[in-house]
Amino acid sequence: MELTRLMMRLYFDKAMLGPGKVRLLEEIAEHGSISAAGRAMKMSYKRAWSLVEEMNAGFKSPLVDRARGGAKGGGASLTPEGEAVLAAYRRLEEKAREAGSEEIALIGAMVAD
Repeated sequence: MELTRLMMRLYFDKAMLGPGKVRLLEEIAEHGSISAAGRAMKMSYKRAWSLVEEMNAGFKSPLVDRARGGAKGGGASLTPEGEAVLAAYRRLEEKAREAGSEEIALIGAMVAD
């Protein structure tokens, strides 16, 4: 059986980081916009904005830098801290997948077809 995905959620005292927020960070990095990132995830702008606010408030430094909209439009990008958190999460995910591969295979073999 092939592993299709391993999902992790990290809980800290004042912050939580999981697959949805990590994907939102990736989409913001790709699209340069909270609105476009939300659309790519089929998420309302309000929800995407709320998640960005949660992340920015939950870490010592903001993860997303926002520029206000207007005639020239706004935009968003990951801060150096945001890029570091995203990269660390993806590395941790890969390490967990590698470390647990035998157990994952054992459990997978017991899953009904």
